[in-house]
Amino acid sequence: MTIKALAGDTQYKWVVLAVATLAQACACFFVQGFGSIALNIKQAMLLSDWQIGLLVSAAQLVPLAGLLVAGELLDRYSERFVVGIGTLIVGASLCGASIASDYSILLMLFVILGLGYSTAQPGGSKSVSGWFANKHLGFAMGIRQAGLPLGGAVATLLLPYIAQRFSLQSAFFYSGLIAIAGGLFFMLLYRPPPLKSAQAKKSVNLKAAVVARLSMAKEPSMINIMMSGVCLTASQYGISVFLVLYLYTSLELTSSLATTMFFIVLGFGVIGRIVLAAWSDQCRHGRFFPVLTCLCGAAIALLLLPILHTSNSLILALYMAFTGFFTYGWYGPWVAYIADSAPADRKGFALGMAMTANQIGVVLVPPTIGLAKDALGTYSYGWYGLALLSLWVFYNTQKRAKMGAVTADR
Repeated sequence: MTIKALAGDTQYKWVVLAVATLAQACACFFVQGFGSIALNIKQAMLLSDWQIGLLVSAAQLVPLAGLLVAGELLDRYSERFVVGIGTLIVGASLCGASIASDYSILLMLFVILGLGYSTAQPGGSKSVSGWFANKHLGFAMGIRQAGLPLGGAVATLLLPYIAQRFSLQSAFFYSGLIAIAGGLFFMLLYRPPPLKSAQAKKSVNLKAAVVARLSMAKEPSMINIMMSGVCLTASQYGISVFLVLYLYTSLELTSSLATTMFFIVLGFGVIGRIVLAAWSDQCRHGRFFPVLTCLCGAAIALLLLPILHTSNSLILALYMAFTGFFTYGWYGPWVAYIADSAPADRKGFALGMAMTANQIGVVLVPPTIGLAKDALGTYSYGWYGLALLSLWVFYNTQKRAKMGAVTADR
C-alpha cells in the first residue's frame, strides 16, 4: 500500500505524530543541546558568558518576525514543505558552522539557522493538531512537543563526546546532518489529514485577514498565553544555556557530572510535556490551569537554584527532575491550549504569534544573564530575576483567569 493510500486512513495520524516528533527532535537537536557544549565553545573560542548568551540570541533573532511569517505560510501551504525546508536550512547552517573560522561568522550562521528554525515549532504543532480530535489533542501535542527536550537530551549525550573525542567542528557538522535527515524524513512521510485535502481553497481578502489576525493579540486569552509563554520560555532558556556552566563554576561539579544533571533536566522535560499535556485533556479547570501550575513550579525551582550548595548526586538529581518537569514541561499544555482555542483558519497564525512573543524571552534573557555574570560574578541575580518574573506573571494570569477571561473552549 502506498503512503498516499495510507494517509487516507485515520490511523495514519500516529505516523504523522511520530514523524512530526522526530522532525522536531532533529531540528532542535543542536539548539536545545547547546548548553551541554557551551563550556567547550567558551573555552575553545575564549568567549565570555555574554558572548555565549549572544549566540543563542542570534539563533532566535529571526524567529521574532519569522514565526509570524511561518504561521501565515502554514495557513496557506502544506506543512510538509514549510517544516521540511525549514529543517533543511537548520542543517545547512550547522554544516556551515563546522567550517566557521571566527566568532562573527558563527554568529551570522546562527542567524541563518534561526530562519529555518522558525518553521519547526508552529509547523509541527499545526501538523499534529489537524489529525487529532480535541479530546486527544493535549496528549498528542504533548508527545510531539516532547521532541524538543528529547532532541536536547540525545544531544547532551552525544555532543560533549563528539566535541572531546573528535572536535567542536565535528559536533556542529553531525548536528547539521541530523537536522537534514529529519527534514527529509518529514517531507517523505507527512501527509495532510483527508478532510483538509478535500477542502476547496477560498479567496482571501489580505487586508481583512491581517486585521482579523492582529486583533487576536488584544484578546484576554491571547494576552495570558503570550505573558506566560514569554516568562516560561525565558526560564527554560536560562536553564538550557547556563545550567551546565553554573554547576561547573559555582558548584564546582565536574563537566561530565554537570552535563549528566542537564540530561536529567531534559529527560524529565520530556516526561513533563507528555504528562502535563495529557492532564490538560482531563483538567476540570481547563487547559490553561496546567500552565499556571508550571509558572509556580518554575518559580520554586529558580528560587532554590542559587541556594543549592551540595554535591550530593541524589539531591541534585531530584532537584533537576523537578526543574525539568516544570521549566520544560509547560510547553505541551500551553501549545495544546492555543491549538484547541484558535479558529481553524487562524490556527497557524495564532501559534506563530504566540511563539513570536516567546522569542522576546529567548533573545533577551541569555545575554542578560551572561552579562550579569560577567559584571557581578554570579548567576544568582539572573535566577532570582526569572523567579520573580514567574511569580508576577502567575499572579496576573491567575487573576485574569478567575475573572473568566481564559476559557478552555470557544
